[in-house]
Formats: sequence, C-alpha cells, structure tokens
Amino acid sequence: MRRGLAALIVAATLAGCQQREVQADGAWVRLPAVSGRPGAAYFNIHGGSEGTALLAVSTPAAIRAELHEMKHQGDMMTMSPLKDVAIPAGTTVKFEPGGKHVMLYEISPSVRAGTRIPLRLAFADGKTVELTAEVKAVGQAE
Repeated sequence: MRRGLAALIVAATLAGCQQREVQADGAWVRLPAVSGRPGAAYFNIHGGSEGTALLAVSTPAAIRAELHEMKHQGDMMTMSPLKDVAIPAGTTVKFEPGGKHVMLYEISPSVRAGTRIPLRLAFADGKTVELTAEVKAVGQAE
C-alpha cells in the first residue's frame, strides 16, 4: 500500500513539472471597410511556463502582416508598429480592437466574410503556434 501511494505521489509531482507551452485562441479577422486597405487580426495569447515574445504573424491570405498597437495620446488615438510583444509566463495578452492587433496588408480578394484563414504566430523562443481565424465584415459583431 505504501509503495502504491509513493508511486502515485511521484507521478503527480512529475506531472506538475511539465512545461506548459504558449497557446493562442479566439482568432478573428476584420476585413477592411474599403477594398485595398489593410484588415486586422485579433486573438489571445496565453503564456506558457516561461516568458517569450511574439515576433511575427503570417498568413497566406495576405502579402504582409505587421504587429501594431493603438494608444490614447491626449485626445487622440495613435497607431504605431511594434517590433515584438512580450508574453510573460502564465499571463494572457489580448490582441483586440483599440489595442494590440495585427495589420494585414493586401488581403487576397478570395477572402470573404464567413470564411476562415490560417494564422501562424512566431515567438522568440523559436516556437510557432498555428490557429484559424474567422473572417468578419466591417460592423459584424466581434
């Protein structure tokens, strides 16, 4: 009985030591209001056991993707590109309207509201996360 209990404790301890990987979910893309303008991608990143940074996002549905952030400066909203986004261990970083987001330039004309596109997130630790984003039209509920 003692050996069984000891083995159970050791197994539970080892299971608790497993490294959690960075994850992402809730991805969606808002198409531009005017054809030819950039769209935007949004999602949540859940930090793993160790901190990292998001370096880039890519998709075959757009020619170029850039990390950006909206900020209030006085009475104005400004948007600026980001080199990377820190993802501290065990936290959730939200990419959402009015905050951090990914600008998608030259979106393929075949991408329409109601479809889904792949996103690939690349992190400083060399890991990547792939997820699928629902495409929404301007004004469509988030």
